[in-house]
Amino acid sequence: MIKFFAGPVAGVSIGLNFAQTLGLTVAGMMTTVLIISSVGRAWALHQRRRRQQKGKPVFTKRSRNIVRFFRRFGMPGIAFLTPILFSPIGGTVIATQLHVPRLRIFLHMLWSAMFWGAAITTLTVHFSHLPIFHH
Repeated sequence: MIKFFAGPVAGVSIGLNFAQTLGLTVAGMMTTVLIISSVGRAWALHQRRRRQQKGKPVFTKRSRNIVRFFRRFGMPGIAFLTPILFSPIGGTVIATQLHVPRLRIFLHMLWSAMFWGAAITTLTVHFSHLPIFHH
């Protein structure tokens, strides 16, 4: 989440324009989504085996809440909250563990990254006159 907000701030502070800042912000999130969704299933299996070996329950209160949220809002809900709540890594891990197909994860994360990237970059550009953006 911090990186998703820091990207637009860094882009504006080094003098990139809106399109460049947005493009790099979206590209950063989508690179993370691509990498995590590629190794996500193997990692999820590894984590499940570790939990079982330690005798820990497979489902926790948190995991039940995530499943309940997923049943109610689906992949669009997970994708919408990913940049601001789960982080690109967390949202992708959640989707992968819920067995969402990789293409579907990628497409939903793409529109989410574009939406939130545009919103945060717009706010950053709008407030770029503040001292935080100047060296």
